[in-house]
Amino acid sequence: MVPMNHTHSPPFAEALLALCLAGSALAPVASAEQMYPDVIAVKARERPANTFEFDVTVSSPYDTPRRYADGIRAMAKDGAVLGQRKLFHDHASEQPFTRTLRVVLIPDAVRVVVIQARDSKYGFGGKTVEVTLPGRRE
Repeated sequence: MVPMNHTHSPPFAEALLALCLAGSALAPVASAEQMYPDVIAVKARERPANTFEFDVTVSSPYDTPRRYADGIRAMAKDGAVLGQRKLFHDHASEQPFTRTLRVVLIPDAVRVVVIQARDSKYGFGGKTVEVTLPGRRE
């Protein structure tokens, strides 16, 4: 048996290494799965009796019938939920999409609300939007 010279790789190993490196350079890099929908815009309107409504624009480009943005909510800055809306279907062909959250009763002391969206698999999360309520100042 001939001893192998450890300073040089056998030709087939060099070729295999070159092929693997070339393949990995050409392979697409998988991006991380987006877990949550993002709220990208909100328009607030004051209504009678300390109520407000919010036109909420959500981006959830991963939407499919099996997993989608399935809710929106308005919260006080301390996390208290003031109102929410359940969404019952995906919006895969409508990205981004806008839905209205109506008849949200907001105490007089609250000046700013946080709007957040919900994912059917992972729950609430993603980018939020803080909104100063019309007619109320911080």
